[in-house]
Amino acid sequence: LQLCGVIVIRRGFKHRGAFCLEQNRKVEKSNVITEKIGTIITIGINRPEIRNAVNKKTAQHLLDAFTAFERDKSLTAAVLHGTGGNFCAGYDLKELAQVALPVKFEQDVTREPGPLGPSRMQFSKPVLAAVSGYAVAGGMELSLLADLRIVEQSAIMGVFCRRFGVPLIDGGTVRLPKLIGLSRAMDLILTGRPIGAQEAYEFGLANRIVPDGQALQHAIKLAEQISTFPQQCLVADRASAYYSTFNASSFTEAMQFEFDNAKHAILEEAIPGAERFSSGAGRSGIFT
Repeated sequence: LQLCGVIVIRRGFKHRGAFCLEQNRKVEKSNVITEKIGTIITIGINRPEIRNAVNKKTAQHLLDAFTAFERDKSLTAAVLHGTGGNFCAGYDLKELAQVALPVKFEQDVTREPGPLGPSRMQFSKPVLAAVSGYAVAGGMELSLLADLRIVEQSAIMGVFCRRFGVPLIDGGTVRLPKLIGLSRAMDLILTGRPIGAQEAYEFGLANRIVPDGQALQHAIKLAEQISTFPQQCLVADRASAYYSTFNASSFTEAMQFEFDNAKHAILEEAIPGAERFSSGAGRSGIFT
């Protein structure tokens, strides 16, 4: 049973057809907490005492949560956030310092998840990040998983792992240049300097700036708005944008994928949508 981010493990026994509570054996804090709000799921990193740094256990829980989101057809969007005022301070370096040498690495990135859990995943549905406090090092990499980043005014982002010799191996060097351009990405990657919300917005790293303490509620509201649109068309356009950015080898290939990927939506959503428009829907600036 999970209550308010706490897992309560209970053991009971049957007595005359009823379930009787025998005892509460153990109370254990969950490193990742999730909540369903309609068709939205929030996924929260819950290690506030160390600014939500991710250890191996937390990485697995994040992977499990995002895998469940991807498989659940009733869910239309996910919001990733951190509890206690910080998004994520990256990988837990205290745990890393205790790793026994030599370390054996899996060379094929398709065979196992990234160190932070879901960082090598590609999603078929929108993901938003509600960024508060520190989103640095691997924490910034996790925010790059999202399609949109809702950033609080006092938030700090940056490649803070630069000073400790920890490389970006959770997609930072892949996603960041695509999002903000190589020149600006190099500024952050090479210097490891902090970047505030306003500069992140000017770079294109932040999509919205909101008052402190409000990133999560704004991200949920935006996810709900996105979820009101016809979903086949939305996820098809999203997939085509990602394909043209990361996978297509040519303009023609990208255009072909865009058409092949979206043609089903023309019959199933575009024509009915055109009929609604013809009957008066969408007039007077109503955008739903």
